Amino acid sequence: MDEKLYTARDWNLHPPYLHEPYKSTVLRSPRKALVPLPETLSELTGPVYGHDALKAGDDDLTMNARLNGEPLGERIIVTGRVLDENDRPVPGTLVEVWQANAAGRYHHPVEQHDAPLDPNFHGAGRVVTDAEGRYRFTTIRPGEYPWPNHDKAFRPAHIHFSLFGPSFITRLVTQMYFPGDPLLPIDPIFLGIPDEEARERLISKFSLAETVHDWALGYEFDIVLRGRKATPREA
Repeated sequence: MDEKLYTARDWNLHPPYLHEPYKSTVLRSPRKALVPLPETLSELTGPVYGHDALKAGDDDLTMNARLNGEPLGERIIVTGRVLDENDRPVPGTLVEVWQANAAGRYHHPVEQHDAPLDPNFHGAGRVVTDAEGRYRFTTIRPGEYPWPNHDKAFRPAHIHFSLFGPSFITRLVTQMYFPGDPLLPIDPIFLGIPDEEARERLISKFSLAETVHDWALGYEFDIVLRGRKATPREA
């Protein structure tokens, strides 16, 4: 494999490690300059994960955790393509998602938000992209939730994405937001991305084509792993 296949990341498109309005970064960001490591053949071709980890139904978050009924909230379909820096599809990519439920609460033992858990929704799923680099999830639109970053702080509705591309250096963890959310212009995590055009790439697009009549709204969210149009990583 040609080691020049991947261009260097443009860090102006990604949030800095230290973004003071996002208070957690003050405690966890490095205090010394990072040492860049040259990419070698092992990083470009090394194995990433086992395909046998997937199970049937992992892509449907409205079904994969049901105990005794339907999960609460608005059903949505989220779909899109995973592309490389040259706009080529990336098939065989593991896409994992996790999110809060419709009330804005995560199914996690350390979650402290005073909102109800949904016994029929755990908020996690996974899928592998097809030959055209496309993925598709059925889920519930997540709710906003408070967080202790600043006075009256609420996180916009969002879904976390983790992607394993064809090599270690194409790993990406990011967030997908929804169009028209009034919390986006005041969210320190979203605003931590310095480039406005790059921030817009984290906002999904409503899709009438993907909407299922009388059942679920559709949203499209394409993800670019590297290059000038790369999807920004999670802060």
